[in-house]
Amino acid sequence: MIDTVPVVIGAVVFSVAFGWLTFHVMKLRRIVMQVPEEGGVFESLRRLDRDLGTIEETVVEMVPRLQSIESRLPHAIQYTAVVAFDAYEDVGGRLSRCLALLDQLGTGIVVTLLVSRNETRWFTKEVEGGVGAEELSAEEAEAIRRALGTMPR
Repeated sequence: MIDTVPVVIGAVVFSVAFGWLTFHVMKLRRIVMQVPEEGGVFESLRRLDRDLGTIEETVVEMVPRLQSIESRLPHAIQYTAVVAFDAYEDVGGRLSRCLALLDQLGTGIVVTLLVSRNETRWFTKEVEGGVGAEELSAEEAEAIRRALGTMPR
């Protein structure tokens, strides 16, 4: 009579090995199905390598440009506000304006337009750190305050 224990163990080992091989063959089949038909795997890898080289060159070229932009960014106009008001008693409609133009540090200018019946006058005043370099009108100070109010804390 044949001893069934070794046959059962052999069948189990064979089944496990067959299952393991089937799993890996299916995995390889999925990978092979993704390979383009024209040019083959090596041509696809060469093309990918060329594309990656081009991308790396582009990134290397962009780094100094980005650093230059970042170094200038604090000095770019980032915060603005406009205050409308009546500059003269005989002219209504709030046609006069104060415009604050400030950078990241609260430095910039305030432009004031005074509109009358016969003419429009305009003035500029410097602002450093949110403070006027010379005496400010109430409207100019309000424009600066509003612009600074939009700055992140």
